[in-house]
Amino acid sequence: MKIKDILTEIERLAPLPLQESFDNAGVQVGDVEREATGALICLDVTEAVVDEALEKGCNLIVSHHPLAFKPFKSLTGRTYVERCLIKACRHDLAIYAAHTNLDNAYGGVNYRLAERIGLRQVRTLSPQKDALLKLSVFVPEAHAEAVRNALFDAGAGHIGKYDSCSFGLTGEGTFRAGENARPFCGATGQLHREKEIRIETILPAFRRSAVTRALLSVHPYEEPAFDFYPLSNTWDTAGSGIVGELSESEEVRDFLLRIRTLFKVDGLKYSNFPGTSVRRIAVCGGSGAFLIPDAMAAGADAFITGEAKYNDFYDVEDRMLLVVAGHYETEMCTKDIFFDVISKKFHTFAVQISNTDSNPVKYL
Repeated sequence: MKIKDILTEIERLAPLPLQESFDNAGVQVGDVEREATGALICLDVTEAVVDEALEKGCNLIVSHHPLAFKPFKSLTGRTYVERCLIKACRHDLAIYAAHTNLDNAYGGVNYRLAERIGLRQVRTLSPQKDALLKLSVFVPEAHAEAVRNALFDAGAGHIGKYDSCSFGLTGEGTFRAGENARPFCGATGQLHREKEIRIETILPAFRRSAVTRALLSVHPYEEPAFDFYPLSNTWDTAGSGIVGELSESEEVRDFLLRIRTLFKVDGLKYSNFPGTSVRRIAVCGGSGAFLIPDAMAAGADAFITGEAKYNDFYDVEDRMLLVVAGHYETEMCTKDIFFDVISKKFHTFAVQISNTDSNPVKYL
């Protein structure tokens, strides 16, 4: 099994095109064509983590935060990032990161946090926009099922928790084959009428190339007729943050104490809140303060995130309980996500969770 096979499974859950424009998720360094000897999972890549991977015989590190996040013009070992990269190159170690693509994915970071907190009826707090396309293609009736299946296999037809979604409309197509054409049906130079089905389905815009290749590989016509249409729909299963409901209202103090214990944080920050209980909860792991307006618009009683600025505690204006539980603490669940993805697909592969504490924030 090659390193790239492991990364393919991670990207099934968290495709790289889901990452934000500022991000640098993906392969940080290394040859993914090499045979995988073991994978070490971590939140941050540090020199101690690299040493741990080498000691355990792992030639792949999978992290949440990208090691190479900021651009650099030299590789001299001046910073811990450069030293990690140099050591990785020296020992043929591959380093991979799934960052905001994992944050934005259905079943990713925030879904895992919502599950841990006990939220029900969850939905994406800020769905991605202008990210979907509709495909319309005309197919001879006898080949419609094969084309549908190829489109679905390529990633089309997903709506929320449903897959294989499409619509078919029967009609009659006409065409005349030119002199140098090789028509699948009909004769050169003669107008032909064919019973066809117009198939419509939906797909993420980043899957357009893959879906097109799949369509062309099975469509019987020399020149298939198909169109892609941009959609203004939001992509409700991809985006930032989650909002959901507790099974029953919880007293504010009890809720805060439970969150502190759940995330194993020594110091929990929270805003003034005039209410006595909470039930609708919004959550975003890591740096999620930018979602405060979305959380308030969703009617959340409380919003849990990893870090926030001083003025953010003012901005909630006593309308919502802002809870800051630590960037590291709210993203520790990424290790479990990576472990589950890899171990469920490759049952006998050596995948290990790092024992290194890489949290740069210390509490006294």
